[in-house]
Amino acid sequence: MKTVRLKKGREASLQRRHPWVFSGAIETVEGNPQAGDVVRVVGSDRTLLGVGAWSPESQIRVRLLRFEDGAIDRDFLQVTLAAALAKRNSYLQDTDNNACRLVFGESDHLPGLIVDRYDDFLVCQFQFAGLEPWKTTLVELLAEQTGCRGILERSDTAARKREGLTGSEGTLWGDPAPEGVLIRENGLQFEVNITSGQKTGFYLDQAENRHLVRSYCRGRTVLNCFAYTGGFSLAALSAGATHVTSVDSSAPALTLLERNLQHNQLHDSRHQAIEARVGNLLRDWQAEGRRIDLVVLDPPKFAEQKSQVMKAARAYKDLALQAVKLINPGGYLVTFSCSGGIDLKLFQKITADAFLDADRDGEIVRYLHQGFDHPVALAFPESQYLKGLICRVND
Repeated sequence: MKTVRLKKGREASLQRRHPWVFSGAIETVEGNPQAGDVVRVVGSDRTLLGVGAWSPESQIRVRLLRFEDGAIDRDFLQVTLAAALAKRNSYLQDTDNNACRLVFGESDHLPGLIVDRYDDFLVCQFQFAGLEPWKTTLVELLAEQTGCRGILERSDTAARKREGLTGSEGTLWGDPAPEGVLIRENGLQFEVNITSGQKTGFYLDQAENRHLVRSYCRGRTVLNCFAYTGGFSLAALSAGATHVTSVDSSAPALTLLERNLQHNQLHDSRHQAIEARVGNLLRDWQAEGRRIDLVVLDPPKFAEQKSQVMKAARAYKDLALQAVKLINPGGYLVTFSCSGGIDLKLFQKITADAFLDADRDGEIVRYLHQGFDHPVALAFPESQYLKGLICRVND
């Protein structure tokens, strides 16, 4: 088997079961592996550290699929995929919910593979060159093990470009996906555009947080910023919010939000959708003297790379600052970051600085994170990307 030998002293992370091998850690490469080839990774003393796949264009040259010797073949993928699906089966079988993430990359020992279920359709993203040779096999196994109607690929991510791969979209198996799929989540229904919506169509990682935030919304006015198709808006309305304003810069997203209101018989005078840039609206509301009881800030990723972290931090702080100025005493700020480069400690500091600059006193009443179907591998901290805070505004 082709072999990658690490430099002396660079074995520690793999010994702790972190699955990535960066180019700078490699001493020698034996056997001239090509993209997707299976390679053994050994330490400087040639002790086996694991078996993975080669990606020559990426800074992450190897991603390990197993930390012991053994084949990477159909049988291995079948067992690994079945283990990932088993983690989610009770959620899908014991509740009325019919959408969740089935495979979460490295956390499920299938690096770079994302699989989301929306009712009877699966949406996949292949973000790692090392899995490209196994795409057909993985799709066949997914079809066999899930009984789905169709499998759609949405591999159009920036991560794929860093692997030296071009975008790839379309039906991989079964029936072509309809533009709109109706899913059920904690008593609500959402129409999801799985062919061209953001991410794979919906923000499944926020399912538990949408449900949790309901308890803070009854009898309160709510401003949902970056509302997309209305996840937090519908949660607030269904919980008894007196009024919800949904803000997003995408007209198509707001159109789908209106349909989601209708699907749930929530299309009434308690809701207003506004197409606008969030920063502009927050400042306009301040100038108008508007006040609100609860603000949700769920912006897109501001930092794709470490070099963007400080710029992103300033953007998160400005959003929180403008939002906090609008919140009534006793109200709440619900704020999120999905930027992996912004860890919880930094995000908490950003939020605290925003309160300080707004001359408001606040406290954290709850920490939020991605749902159970996006598990955080203890040896792979990069899998913990979503962090959130519910902050009470005391004065």
